Amino acid sequence: MSEQQGALPLWRLRLRNKVRVAAGNRVEASAAARIRECYLVIKGSGNRLVIEPGANLRGVKLQLLGEGCELHIGADTVIGAGCYLSSRGTATRLIVGRDGMFSRQVKVMTGDGHDIVQEGRCINPPRSITIGDHVWLADSVTVLKGVQVGDNAVAGNGSVVTRDVGAGTIVAGNPAREIKQNINWVR
Repeated sequence: MSEQQGALPLWRLRLRNKVRVAAGNRVEASAAARIRECYLVIKGSGNRLVIEPGANLRGVKLQLLGEGCELHIGADTVIGAGCYLSSRGTATRLIVGRDGMFSRQVKVMTGDGHDIVQEGRCINPPRSITIGDHVWLADSVTVLKGVQVGDNAVAGNGSVVTRDVGAGTIVAGNPAREIKQNINWVR
């Protein structure tokens, strides 16, 4: 952990959370973030977790597994209980913008969890995910690898987001389909 001004020291992060960080990785959690009852696992090397000021996480599992991966949670984003965010692979990024809201049991994963190999080659490699600013993911939404979600978007309860979501768009269903465009939501 870097000892930057305003960064939460790793020992303090461990007081309220279960933290396992392998050597050669970085955790940059703002002292102005609220991180409670979370489970953090970082394995591999060159991985980086960033939690910006005002972020509010409770009962969340954060996982970075691989080489040079990044998980970045933007300022003032609220992530609810039972959520799971995972960045795995090589140089894979999971970027969550500012002022978002993830309800309970949301899953955002850059990989499938296990490699599927055909003729000696992985056919399901991890891919980066970007979630824009002011995005609301309702209860039990799953966002899968390679997806980009635009600013001000909403995904309805239980949606499985397998394709990009445009800015100001509501999606719902499994797989998620566009319901409305040109929307904005208010907390």
